[in-house]
Amino acid sequence: MTERLFTPGKEQIALLDPFDRLGLDQIQVVSTRLQAASALQELVSATVLGFDTESKPTFAKNEASCGPHIVQLSTADRGYIFQLEDADCRRAVALLLEDHGIIKAGFGLGDDRRRITAKLGVDPQGVLDLNTVFRERGYRKDMGVRGAVAVVFNKRFIKSRKATTSNWANVQLTEAQVIYAANDAFAALRVFEALGLA
Repeated sequence: MTERLFTPGKEQIALLDPFDRLGLDQIQVVSTRLQAASALQELVSATVLGFDTESKPTFAKNEASCGPHIVQLSTADRGYIFQLEDADCRRAVALLLEDHGIIKAGFGLGDDRRRITAKLGVDPQGVLDLNTVFRERGYRKDMGVRGAVAVVFNKRFIKSRKATTSNWANVQLTEAQVIYAANDAFAALRVFEALGLA
């Protein structure tokens, strides 16, 4: 029988030193045709990318989300936030997500996959939900990026509740949104590498 391992709680995580994140100078917000072409050229040769999406939250009872509004992809030293209002950005993301040769690693990606299929009309390939890896290694519940960073690096991943529930459909994202979104994907990539999955 597999030993059941436990993730640290919020109180334990709060005591840890902060995880080193990407800074604004390492993050590219992609919202135009030229930016999409440049980002695609840089990302298409990757073998693995950190991956996440964000959608504008819904608060009304029967309100349906039309997200995702952004897709985040990260290399080991740079984060890319694709805003999906632009058709060229949607095409670039679709090409990357359909590429079998690139692993897209993230956490809790079931809903992200469904929304991407509905919005972009593609079936993402090479998607690895890191929660599955942790379950296979004996952790009893979904890890999430915060728990994974604590377990793997003994560090505290800072997540802003305000940014989490902010409007991701805004044309102009705030600095807090940009840092939050890019680092979700970046941390997933760092965890993937640390787990020896490459």
